Amino acid sequence: MSEHAVTVSTARELLAAVGAGVEDIEVRGVIVGAPGFTLAPGVSLRGGTLQFGARGVRLTSDNTLEDISILTADEEAAILNDTGVTDLGTLTLRNVTTRGQIVILAEDRVRAGHVQAENVRVITADLRGRFHRPHGFGVDVLQGGFTLWNRQADPEVELTAELLEISAGTEAEPVYGSGIFVGGHGGRDGRGAGGTVHVTRLRTGEVHTDGAIPAGTPDLISAGVFVLSGATVDAVRTAGAVTTYGPNDMVLDNWGSVGTWIATGEVASHGPSGIGVVNFGDIDTLDVRAPIVTTGRGARGFNLYDGTLREARFQSIRTTGDGSIGIQISRPMGRLAVDGDVTTSGGEGLSLVKGVQMTLPAIALSVTGTGSVDALRIGGRLVTAGANVVTLEVGGRVGEVSIAGGVRATGAGSRAVALLDSADIDIADIDIADIDLADIDIADIDSADIDLRSSGPRG
Repeated sequence: MSEHAVTVSTARELLAAVGAGVEDIEVRGVIVGAPGFTLAPGVSLRGGTLQFGARGVRLTSDNTLEDISILTADEEAAILNDTGVTDLGTLTLRNVTTRGQIVILAEDRVRAGHVQAENVRVITADLRGRFHRPHGFGVDVLQGGFTLWNRQADPEVELTAELLEISAGTEAEPVYGSGIFVGGHGGRDGRGAGGTVHVTRLRTGEVHTDGAIPAGTPDLISAGVFVLSGATVDAVRTAGAVTTYGPNDMVLDNWGSVGTWIATGEVASHGPSGIGVVNFGDIDTLDVRAPIVTTGRGARGFNLYDGTLREARFQSIRTTGDGSIGIQISRPMGRLAVDGDVTTSGGEGLSLVKGVQMTLPAIALSVTGTGSVDALRIGGRLVTAGANVVTLEVGGRVGEVSIAGGVRATGAGSRAVALLDSADIDIADIDIADIDLADIDIADIDSADIDLRSSGPRG
């Protein structure tokens, strides 16, 4: 018969307790040099620090990790699960810090389970060498420092979870890969096709990632927070700043189904082709209450590529790189609102679009021929500063329109408005101006004296 509880302080004592099936193991201090081990069903491990050289703690079913740090090499998994069990029961992670990946998978024999994670921090991890990567929309996706993934093709297999205060990486040590990754089984087209994950709440702290993807790579991406195909999340709240640093590093990305996504921390990308917020799936309400800032070439602010979106609201969006569109709408959506400004300062440049590097102009707001917006409200201005770009380009339908601060194009050869043949929008009441600063001697002319306006359909 196993003991109920024991306190351990050495690797030998720890392995003896694990082997004896002790139900409640408390670690005192720091234990170094133990090999990776598997907790029997129902066992709890708490307290102290465990330091491994390879894989760390493997969970089975109904395990709890609490008030513990588990450290290993960046390329290894600090916490993983035994895929030989059929039901994970409830796996609980509470006040857990790791160096190395946390990865919970449904594959092999796993067909059910619930993950309850609260106050979990992945200091850093390196996921670049992982063989398994979901694929969709022309690209593969790097796994996350925190990964919950149902890889079963059977649609009857479901994992459930509540994930609260999950953080990954730091500015000094970002996660090399995605940050927080939640996904089900998807087809090569990026759509859900098999086992699912249902998360009631996903709430994140600070996330810092760098996929370290070679610049110009057309078919590999990562993201700070990624909801993938086959995953349904009732409510996402990215409470901390989410920052990505490398090429093709999206910040907030959705291929799945999200009820409400609220971002209260800054959304920032600093690498080429790193989009601030991108949607290929279904979102009912998107509410970004902090600035979106991108600084890399081809790094757009917000992109509705595919799927559905009922309502989106942003505080402000600013992009600085060539080819970095502020907002691009390529599918029908409901209400689109920006409380402040949408500004771009770049010209034309390369940007990754569905697995292809394409040359794009840094338009402030683009509604393509396949996109539409029922109601558009901009509380500030639409402004471009780059050369040979358009500030507002419309090829689809835009219903109600309000742009309080007007539309401005200040770069050489740029236009404030371009309406394509398929455009359906009323811009009669919008303040529109082309101001080519290259033709103005700022030293001689006060800005208050500039009153160059254009109100025709071509801006």
